[in-house]
Amino acid sequence: MDILKEKAVLVGVQLQKDTHFAYEMDELRNLASACDVEVLAELTQNLDRINTAHYVGKGKVEELKALYEELDANVIIFNDELSPSQIRNLEEELECKVIDRTMLILDIFSRRAKTREAQVQVELAQLQYMMPRLVGLRASLGRQGGSSGGGVANRGAGETKLELDRRKIEDQISKLHKELEHIKDQRVTQRKQRTKKGMPVVSLVGYTNAGKSTVMNELLKKTGHQEEKQVFEKDMLFATLETSVRQISLNDNKSFLLTDTVGFVSKLPHHLVRAFRSTLEEARNADLLLHVVDVSHEEYRHMMEVTNRTLQEVGVEDVPTLYVYNKSDLAGIPYPKMNGDGLWISAKEDKGLDELLAMVKQRIFATYVTCRMVIPFDRGDIVAYLNDSATIRETEYEEDGTSLTLELSRADYDRYQEFVVGK
Repeated sequence: MDILKEKAVLVGVQLQKDTHFAYEMDELRNLASACDVEVLAELTQNLDRINTAHYVGKGKVEELKALYEELDANVIIFNDELSPSQIRNLEEELECKVIDRTMLILDIFSRRAKTREAQVQVELAQLQYMMPRLVGLRASLGRQGGSSGGGVANRGAGETKLELDRRKIEDQISKLHKELEHIKDQRVTQRKQRTKKGMPVVSLVGYTNAGKSTVMNELLKKTGHQEEKQVFEKDMLFATLETSVRQISLNDNKSFLLTDTVGFVSKLPHHLVRAFRSTLEEARNADLLLHVVDVSHEEYRHMMEVTNRTLQEVGVEDVPTLYVYNKSDLAGIPYPKMNGDGLWISAKEDKGLDELLAMVKQRIFATYVTCRMVIPFDRGDIVAYLNDSATIRETEYEEDGTSLTLELSRADYDRYQEFVVGK
């Protein structure tokens, strides 16, 4: 689907209990803008429930058609996911291209996907969305050619085309599923290797454009990593879809892996959430989540709810979480400030990142053990390993070998327990 350089009218229905409607319409405008669509007007309606046939009431459809023609628009974008019959009915009544919020988000994802994994995930979600909507999306095709009773031979060109399309899509979905399983297996293998090394994993999660990539880049800068390790960041929705994994090395020989996941948005398509499940599993297997929040946005609490709900959908539960309230400078809130599991920062200004690192260290290295070991002189390989991966407090040379007073991970402590002589 290409909706480049389009001129659109946006349409939304506000249900009685929907207190976030104005924000969602604002977000729809931003989603359209992310697709280079010019928004000419908005039309909204208050209803008790969505109209099952046309999404909006019959009178509104006529009003919408008049507005569309008057403004010389060429697409109408709806704020919710439309059913196949709604798409068909609206296209017949309005005689124009109809797009829903889901199509719009899928289109943005397909433009931004750079890695093969992200491309497969997006294509799979697009095909799963299209499958039940083939009839609606092909409203212009003649469904039945000839009047005699049934049978494949008597079907019209449109009907045959639909069946062929359906079969093609089913084959492609099956192929993509297999490819995604293969990629997932590779991910699991990489994760197992990381677990073997006993390195803690910290995952950045949050609403799109909350500043996750900025936090990652500033932490990399602060810990002396080269610029080529930086991830792409830009002030726009879904700037990054790829999961980036970076090792953060601290000055006391401790290290942790920092992963950046795809951002969330309200009414994120279910197919998309399912397709990105393997990517989001990075968060499920983390030792700590950093939930980055744009605290300067008046709807930030709603954004936090959406993020938490989406994480639950993919099974991310019971992972310890720090709430990083970013963009505090724009919110006029004093920062840096710590309160329980919350930290108020401004990543762009590099304010609060030292405190963030301190809070991360306190939580992920809580199980580290301080002890004394005596390593025989013929096991210099262990001494070299511990010098690289543990915090050495004191080194002495005794008759039996090298004496080390050190702080190390529980995994390394268990591995070399035979050399421990005291705590």
